[in-house]
Amino acid sequence: MNRPNYGKMCDSITAELARSGDRPSLLLHACCAPCSSAVLEYLDKYFDITVFFFNPNIAPYEEYEFRLRELERFLSEVYGGRIGIISPGWDHGSFLERCGELSDDHEGGERCTLCYGQRLEETARVASSGGYDYFCTTLSVSPYKDPVRINGLGSSFGDEYGVRFLPSDFKKNNGYARSVELSKQYGLYRQNYCGCPFSKRDPG
Repeated sequence: MNRPNYGKMCDSITAELARSGDRPSLLLHACCAPCSSAVLEYLDKYFDITVFFFNPNIAPYEEYEFRLRELERFLSEVYGGRIGIISPGWDHGSFLERCGELSDDHEGGERCTLCYGQRLEETARVASSGGYDYFCTTLSVSPYKDPVRINGLGSSFGDEYGVRFLPSDFKKNNGYARSVELSKQYGLYRQNYCGCPFSKRDPG
């Protein structure tokens, strides 16, 4: 079965926005500054963006706090405060409650699906209550994240909460390589594990 081309779907939407001159609002879930860098560079041409840093998977707290501060620094240095950020706070217990029983699952397995779902559902909920036109996530820029699961979950939660999900595969068109370049340019901290304590134990 042919895999959907989420990158082309996104390009089609942004091309139509460029033609129409519309600039809808977008709530962009972000996992860290490096993943956000290339995604924001692309999407900022077409959307009024607010970044949503909701990542209860990240542990320990010091790691969570450092990633948040790096993202805030990047937004300040590059966008001068024009792109706002929402951070509801650290709630690692909610992640452990949802995913802890799968602590021995392999990286990229069902535990990760539940984690994607937790973050995407909350992004959809906040986007809906906040009146945003679209929501999306930076997760697909990583070569270690499955765009089929990410986009499937995003689409489902978009339907459930009544807000449009922007399909994407941001690693395409050299998106991941560009994120590496931008990370070097701005001296961004590039973590060596996804965020949860289980991925730190088993980063592959």
